Amino acid sequence: MSDTTSELGAADIQKVLELLPHRYPFLMIDRIVEIDRDESCVGVKNVTVNEPQFTGHFPTMPVFPGVLLIEGMAQTAGAICCRHIMTDDLRTKQVFFMTIDKCKFRKPVVPGDQVRYHMRKLNQRRTMWWFRGEARVDGTLVAEAEIGAMLVTE
Repeated sequence: MSDTTSELGAADIQKVLELLPHRYPFLMIDRIVEIDRDESCVGVKNVTVNEPQFTGHFPTMPVFPGVLLIEGMAQTAGAICCRHIMTDDLRTKQVFFMTIDKCKFRKPVVPGDQVRYHMRKLNQRRTMWWFRGEARVDGTLVAEAEIGAMLVTE
């Protein structure tokens, strides 16, 4: 196996914090367990009942908000973009969410679930990237979407 097929492999929380600007309470991934260059990766989010969104969504029946599932997909994909440009001369400062397409929510996510964000690059043109994502809990599809991002330089 060559170094270009799997340079990083995985990213613990410390590496995720280096790659992304997000912080608590808006960091939606705990680690990345698989990275295949800038082609695909799998991010992990452990959903716990003490997260701030559950005080209002919903107090008697906590459900992880669907929009945060999509944000977790975007952050997982963003980690690929940020990792890729760290070695590029582009010196990007920010990754901005650009599009959400074909978004579907299949099943509620609740405290105690572990969400795995499976992200695959669809296309890249200059500073724009598009990904297909699936959020899964215990192998069951809970959400899916196609997302786009743009890298913005200084």
